[in-house]
Amino acid sequence: MTLVVAAIALIVLVASAAVYGTSSADQYVSELDQVLTEPETPNVVIRCGTNAGRHLNADNPVVSPGIPFGAHHTHEYVGNKSADAMSTDTSLAAASTTCEKGDLSTYYWPVLRLTDGVGHDAHADGGGLHGNVGEVLAPKSVEIRYDGNPVSSVLPMPRFLRLITGDPAAFTNGHGPNTRARWGCSDRPGRYTTKYPLCGDATTLRSFEFGSCWDGSNTDSASHRTHVVFPLAGGACPPKTFPIPRLHITVGYDIPAGRPFAIDSFAEEMRDPATDHGMAINVMPEAVMAELAGHLNRSR
Repeated sequence: MTLVVAAIALIVLVASAAVYGTSSADQYVSELDQVLTEPETPNVVIRCGTNAGRHLNADNPVVSPGIPFGAHHTHEYVGNKSADAMSTDTSLAAASTTCEKGDLSTYYWPVLRLTDGVGHDAHADGGGLHGNVGEVLAPKSVEIRYDGNPVSSVLPMPRFLRLITGDPAAFTNGHGPNTRARWGCSDRPGRYTTKYPLCGDATTLRSFEFGSCWDGSNTDSASHRTHVVFPLAGGACPPKTFPIPRLHITVGYDIPAGRPFAIDSFAEEMRDPATDHGMAINVMPEAVMAELAGHLNRSR
């Protein structure tokens, strides 16, 4: 990198951090610092679109059911068109969807904003009233992918299974063990960071990998985590858990050159990139899920 380019990059880093209120420029990174090698497994991709209908709300039907604006930040949804704080298994099953194959599941994550502009919700819950300022940037791409298990067959996910990955309180929790934020660039596949990447002309990626070892009986738990945990190194599930299809969501954005950006978060989390997280409720028809699991197992 020439001295001129390096100087420009530093200016962009400092300016970007100042706009969204971080204490330093180290929230942004120009080199991705983690290389992940995922085991080769069969997979099935479900096309659900990119939220062209702009289904957004500050609810969280997994973590805060029945509490409007309970997320204190805005989520972006694909899949089930009715998902909100008041959703129930019955209402989700009766709704329509943006996904193919009749997949009524809801998949969602915090919105990403350009922080040097004014958002549509500058004076609303989840937006400006909770410290999340800026123009919401629509995704360029969304991939919903289900992977098999590298060492064994998978069981179909039970209908209405709740899933969460990542820690929305990672900043105040000191970037603890539930932190699973993965930011990357489309021109550097397999490389990720917990910081905001500077991808230049490449697409900025957010990757959400969910647990895939189910306790065999529950569709939810008090923590929304202990009923579905992550596999051990190598892919085997811990004792007393059973492999299910591994949900993997990848969201891509074209960030305009030089524009600062940040995800929504709780106010005390300072829009830290490590707080990135995703949620899902499986509302696939049982026959479709059984077919999906069968494909993953036949392809082993």
